[in-house]
Amino acid sequence: MQNRQNTDASSPLAKGAWRRLPLIVILVVAVIGAVVLRDHITFEVLRENRQALLAFRDAHYLLTVAIFMAAYIVIVAFSLPGATIATLTGGFLFSTFPGVVFNVGAATMGAICIYMAARWGLGDRLAARMNASSGTIKRIKDGIDENQWSMLFLIRLVPAVPFFVANIIPALVGVSLPRFAVSTFLGIIPGGLVYTSVGAGLGQVFALGETPDLGIIFEPHILLPILGLCALAALPIFIKALRGRKEL
Repeated sequence: MQNRQNTDASSPLAKGAWRRLPLIVILVVAVIGAVVLRDHITFEVLRENRQALLAFRDAHYLLTVAIFMAAYIVIVAFSLPGATIATLTGGFLFSTFPGVVFNVGAATMGAICIYMAARWGLGDRLAARMNASSGTIKRIKDGIDENQWSMLFLIRLVPAVPFFVANIIPALVGVSLPRFAVSTFLGIIPGGLVYTSVGAGLGQVFALGETPDLGIIFEPHILLPILGLCALAALPIFIKALRGRKEL
């Protein structure tokens, strides 16, 4: 009888541990990858292997696309170093188009993996607790729910928000998977297009013995249109805030 009670008592704890397992695996692999892979996924490695990559692409185009996208998904899903290099590689191998489609598609699928791990392990219960709470926490949750599309696009478009953070936050506040997937795919297109186009020009960069300018996204002619998209995404929030003040 006592053993049965112990089993029943420990069951929720065991279930909770299993639900957190994917997120724990991602965090562990991310830490290991940061130490092991940081010197292996670099621009110099891409430069040294560019001819072999191009030759393999020319001989096996579809296989190259599949391997590239699988590798990109793993990099994003486990938050491994090298996402920027992967984006440049996509442009280098496949040009701006269809390279940007491969880059954005793979990044979105990798982001969904992190989102699902976080939501399965923590998100559903945390969102339920926030809904059941009162006071400031409940008001924050309600504010996010009322402006989900705007908030999702903002965290994708603002260059200062880390990609990993933008994948975790929606899972913790109960954003639905379709909404997360659509906002991620559309929201990362501007930045993905910029870096893919940089990658498409790497042939000339390699010929000159130079390194690509990864700070190009902060150039005024690039940054200002992205900030304009941020303002557009934030517009519904401001309109709702103004309407709320008028009602008061």
